[in-house]
Amino acid sequence: MFPWILFAVIAVPLVIVAFAVTRRRTTAAEHPPSEDAEAKALTAQEFAEAEAYQAKWRAQDEERYHQERFP
Repeated sequence: MFPWILFAVIAVPLVIVAFAVTRRRTTAAEHPPSEDAEAKALTAQEFAEAEAYQAKWRAQDEERYHQERFP
């Protein structure tokens, strides 16, 4: 029983702290504080282009699906 209590008191909080630190680093890396308006606009434009490409691809995929013949 003692190893389980030791595990709960030491290992679980360490895992939680490690997760929080990793998440904070990821968030900080995705949105650097030095990002200016031009960089934000470029990022928004890239996302818009990616979403437009995805919508075009889905339309082509749906069209190709309807053209297939199933046995």
